[in-house]
Amino acid sequence: MPHRLRLLALVGVAVLFTGCGRHRAVRAPLPSPPVVAETPPPAASPVPVPPAKPADEPLLVETGLASWYGPPYHNRRGSNGEIYNMNALTAAHRTLPLGTRVRVINVKTGHSAVVRITDRGPFIPGRVIDLSLAAAKAVDVWRAGVARVRIEVLETPAPITRGGRWALQIGAFSEKDAAQELADRLLRRYHTAKVSEFSS
Repeated sequence: MPHRLRLLALVGVAVLFTGCGRHRAVRAPLPSPPVVAETPPPAASPVPVPPAKPADEPLLVETGLASWYGPPYHNRRGSNGEIYNMNALTAAHRTLPLGTRVRVINVKTGHSAVVRITDRGPFIPGRVIDLSLAAAKAVDVWRAGVARVRIEVLETPAPITRGGRWALQIGAFSEKDAAQELADRLLRRYHTAKVSEFSS
């Protein structure tokens, strides 16, 4: 019993100490907030700009007189086997491979057109290209009939060094022996000549 009384007395003293007196708020000195140096946002790194693509260099440049051809040849077969359409942007050239794309620029007016070589010609000395009617109108050659132009070769289906393929008919024979005799003579004289025979 005395042990129990002692315990109760201790509890009572503890209650007295906790219940008496005012609670004082403990104030500890607070440190100042850290000074954060304002750093400017990182400069946006410049977006790399690809270098300007240089204009495609022409494979070949030629200057000379251009003419045009139209109605008499319209709907006839051209040298490349296609039917010639004078209303399409095409042209004839003596040596460029058939299918070559060229830009034709009128030196005087600056007007130009991109045309495809589909035929052979012109066969008049001093002229370098024969334009279709549509191309002649685009390049200001139509009314003049002939104009000085600059030809820029843009694309070829075969190396330009090989040039265009062409053939020359030497003769027509009703007798095979006469044809063979001429063929033998040509082969002896022009060692690189190739003789083709066909019936027509």
